[in-house]
Amino acid sequence: MDTTALRNAYDALFDAATLDDLGDAAPGEWNADQVLAHLLSVDAAIAAVALGVVAGARPTFDNRISLNAWNLDRIIAGHAGRGDLIDHVRRQVGILCDVADGLSEADASVLVPALLLSGDTLRLDGPVPLAGLVDGLAEDHVPVHTRQLLDLRAAA
Repeated sequence: MDTTALRNAYDALFDAATLDDLGDAAPGEWNADQVLAHLLSVDAAIAAVALGVVAGARPTFDNRISLNAWNLDRIIAGHAGRGDLIDHVRRQVGILCDVADGLSEADASVLVPALLLSGDTLRLDGPVPLAGLVDGLAEDHVPVHTRQLLDLRAAA
C-alpha cells in the first residue's frame, strides 16, 4: 500500500492540532484532546487489524471503543498535556503507515468485517477491504477531524 495520502492528511491535522488558540468544544462535541485521543484509538485498532491479517488471522474492526468518553478520558489522562498526546498520535500513525506500507496486495484486499459509527450514526456494517480502512482514514476520517480542530479555533 501507499500511505502518502494518509501521511499528508496527518501533516495537516498536526498543523491544526498545534495551534495555540483552539477553543472549547460546543456542547456534545469533542475538544482537541478528545479528537486526538479518538484518532490514537482508531489508528491503533486499524494497525492491530492489519497485523492480525499479516499473521493469518481474520480480525474484525469495531470503532465503538474509540467513541467511548471513558476511554477517551483514559487516553488523555495517560499523557502529560496536548503536546505529549500529539507526539503519541504522531508515533502511532507512523506505526500504522509502516505496517500498511508493508502489506502485500493480497493482505490489503482481505475483507475485514467492520462496524463503523460516527456519533450515533451507522456508517458501515459489513466487510471492507483492509486497504479501505486505511484509505478511508486519509480520504475522510482525518480531514473531518482536521476541520473539527480548525472549527475549535474559529470558535475561540
